[in-house]
Amino acid sequence: MLKGFFNVPKAVNEPVKSYAPGSPERELVSATYKEMWNSKIDVPLYIGSEEIRTGNTRTLSAPHDHQHIVGTYHLAEKIHIEKAISNALEAKKNWAATSWENRAAIFLKAAELIAGPYRAKINAATMIAQSKNIHQAEIDASCELIDFLRFNVEFMTQIYGEQPGSDSSTWNRLEHRPLEGFVYAVTPFNFTAIAANLPASAAMMGNVVVWKPSDSQIFSAKIIIDIFKEAGVPDGVINVVYGDPVMITDTVLASPDFAGIHFTGSTHVFKDIWSKIGTNIHKYKTYPRIVGETGGKDFIIAHPSANTKQVTTGIVRGAFEFQGQKCSAASRVYIPQSLWPAIKEQLKTDVESMKMGSPEDMSNFITAVIHEGSFDKLASFIDQAKKDSDAEILVGGNYDKSKGYFIEPTVIVTTNPKYSTMETELFGPVVTIYVYEDAKWSETLTLVDETSEYALTGAVFSRDRYAVEEATVALQNCAGNFYVNDKPTGAVVGCQPFGGARASGTNDKAGSILNLLRWVSPRTIKETFVTPEDYRYPFLG
Repeated sequence: MLKGFFNVPKAVNEPVKSYAPGSPERELVSATYKEMWNSKIDVPLYIGSEEIRTGNTRTLSAPHDHQHIVGTYHLAEKIHIEKAISNALEAKKNWAATSWENRAAIFLKAAELIAGPYRAKINAATMIAQSKNIHQAEIDASCELIDFLRFNVEFMTQIYGEQPGSDSSTWNRLEHRPLEGFVYAVTPFNFTAIAANLPASAAMMGNVVVWKPSDSQIFSAKIIIDIFKEAGVPDGVINVVYGDPVMITDTVLASPDFAGIHFTGSTHVFKDIWSKIGTNIHKYKTYPRIVGETGGKDFIIAHPSANTKQVTTGIVRGAFEFQGQKCSAASRVYIPQSLWPAIKEQLKTDVESMKMGSPEDMSNFITAVIHEGSFDKLASFIDQAKKDSDAEILVGGNYDKSKGYFIEPTVIVTTNPKYSTMETELFGPVVTIYVYEDAKWSETLTLVDETSEYALTGAVFSRDRYAVEEATVALQNCAGNFYVNDKPTGAVVGCQPFGGARASGTNDKAGSILNLLRWVSPRTIKETFVTPEDYRYPFLG
């Protein structure tokens, strides 16, 4: 291999800015927020080189002030989805033939645009669209997205650089072709970085994409589109559509050229898509790649040896950052009786100290949940806990949707380890605690493993190394990302590849080389230098 052929910039994790009071970055994002708050953007469909405005529109508003309209977006009809597919396939002819270096350069440029001129804008858009406080917006929309783009380029070069052995008689090569057809990207509301990475990772490997963002994330998705366009992603490589999710998905899955889906969202929706792919399997030119990250019912378990302040901080940050709207958020906790009095008091103190309100006020730790449907579901579980004899509200439990969808961070304590909020995924600031007898540590590990259908993230707190070892082994199948003495959220690209199994998804590990390998189809090429001219082998005499 020629020296320097794979000499791309070394990927390093983007530093997180502090946004401390009086800092330049705080002043800039505040001014950008105010400007975007009154922007009234109009978001079209992006199909090929066209920006299509259908006239059938929906409004965009902020969860923390749901009456304030920040823009509108246009809904697609079936004809637009079919057009997006045909445009993608047309664009594929040139894009798949584009050298990896030129594809890499586009996404490295996108990373630098986010790190520099677009940083305040993408953070402010995420604060408005998803009600993230500035810290949550920074670690998501800026740092994680930059990391995805930079590290994926490095992973891509590793994939292309790994070659089979050859000898003097043959030259063996391995090429990684894009999938034959197009990729469907379906992205969630909660992470701007995921919304960008799902289409971008497939496109980087030479694929073309039809991307359907969440209706609740379109305001910040528009900034992603602007960045990709400025970075030089060619028309038709990533086509963006919004509208009826069932119609869009059914139209996509009916195409013989459907080659794969990159999905993050609900378990129910993903299973339904998988079923439809199975029903349509005889239509497709190739077996589609199915990659999905879905739900979680993520746990924290504390050993009697654990540090109580560390456990409490892990619960509070793990359960309540971004209002618990992370698939990795801590939602069920197991505390030994001996530690419970200290943890109980510290939890009450910490939660009662949290300010709640608009992310524009950067002293607020808690803001709003994403929409009214989520608010109503969470409120119903809180109300039920107030009634049930085997549950009590330790702190929080109030809610108000008159201006925004605000739910207080709520801690439920239950005497029933299979209580509904210990088993049901709740995408919000609600965590349930079960207190176990110290002597039943090993039994409680079995309980943790058997309680949930999900297997995304989990954490153990312990100062006893034998206990850490026991937990690591006992819980190996119920968390794809397992944390020792830390909260179960905050996976970093290139450091903690993210994904879980069971009902939590296909565990294809976003933020690693494993995920990119799903978007290529390898071809082995053998070239023989001196070709035989007689079929007879020596054993024939």
